[in-house]
Amino acid sequence: MYFLRIDPRSLRFHLLTRLGLVALVVVGVTWLLHGMLLRDLAREFLADRLRQEAHYTIERLQQNGGPPIQWLESDSLASEVFHHLYVLRVGDQVSSSHPDRLSLLSPYLDETKAEVFEVPWQGRKLLIYREALTLEGQQGVLLIGEDFAQVESGLDALHWWVGAIAGALLVLLILLNLIAVNRSLRPLAFLQRQLSEIQSGQRERLDLDVPSELDSLIAQLNHFMDELQRRLLRSREAVANLSHTLQTPLAAVTQVLRGSRPIDEQRRHRMLERMEGMQAQLASELRRARFAGPMTGQRANVIGETEMLIDMMRTLYPVKRFELQVSLSPNQNIAVERHDLNEMLGIVLDNGGKWARECVLCHIYKDQDLVIDVQDDGRGVDSSALPELGQRGKRLDESTPGHGLGLAILKQIVAQYRGRVTFSSPPGGGFHVRIVLPINCL
Repeated sequence: MYFLRIDPRSLRFHLLTRLGLVALVVVGVTWLLHGMLLRDLAREFLADRLRQEAHYTIERLQQNGGPPIQWLESDSLASEVFHHLYVLRVGDQVSSSHPDRLSLLSPYLDETKAEVFEVPWQGRKLLIYREALTLEGQQGVLLIGEDFAQVESGLDALHWWVGAIAGALLVLLILLNLIAVNRSLRPLAFLQRQLSEIQSGQRERLDLDVPSELDSLIAQLNHFMDELQRRLLRSREAVANLSHTLQTPLAAVTQVLRGSRPIDEQRRHRMLERMEGMQAQLASELRRARFAGPMTGQRANVIGETEMLIDMMRTLYPVKRFELQVSLSPNQNIAVERHDLNEMLGIVLDNGGKWARECVLCHIYKDQDLVIDVQDDGRGVDSSALPELGQRGKRLDESTPGHGLGLAILKQIVAQYRGRVTFSSPPGGGFHVRIVLPINCL
């Protein structure tokens, strides 16, 4: 019953109908060509036989030199052996093995050109060969004919037999196509089964030995499921971090609020610090939850987004100068989700605006990878403290507002795109952040 199921929308139905149509056209055209070629070949064969017989007859007539009437009578040896029609004109004398057809063929005795032609007679066809000759010093014409209708009836019977065989071959070909299509579509059935197992939690990835045409599909599905798994782990990690980070401060604040002791300025300040810490932690986890990652299929214009952010930074830090150098095509898009790109650029540009004395330089170019360099002219970071940058909650300077989460979030976003972030402080001062995104992830 599986073979007999008909779904007009299925790939199996489309393949079988198209293959069946192709097979029908090929078999039909072959059968028609067979009929045409068979008739032509039979006509050529009979014409050649009539030609040879005409040469033989003329040779006998010339050798015997006897009256042609005796040679061409209907009961003569030649007529009985070949069952052919003979008409001979020598001078003004005309002889025929079948006098009843003489009136039909007499007009063709006036020409002397050697050729084969067909003459209709009583709904049938006579195949006639004409040859000029010289007999006893007189010019003449010999016509030898055969009833082609009898041959055509045999050819028609053979042609229909061939058609019946071709029909049987067509049915066999359709059955073979059905078997081949069903066997070729087995990987799709296996894929559907494994997707059902993934949905039911019995497996995590697709593992199929599929044709090469499906390799990219399987790889993309696996990448998509890996990305979903990473997002699920990231969400669980965020919930765990929030639970671990907020549980103790909330318990402490709750205890203070429930207590009978008055809240003095020092205790109020500590509560405010804890509340600000919890707020920063919530903001950090919410920002992480918005990371899209590289599997969204979205693209962003890196130059347009960077120019927009730099204009914003110029408004936030009016006394600082932000410069942009770009070595990319203005309309070049990259396979990075727009919010993720804005988050990465916003963190490093805002960090530069906080610590720069006068200028923040942003240089974007493409080497083997896409590189984003952001450098400020601030006082920089001690080389011994560089490895600590990017650690959650780690702040090297308490003189500016912040919670030490920006660079940690930056490293997490870049890691989502399999890139890398490096921090350095040049000898002349300043702080340099380099973001490298692999081309194969863009």
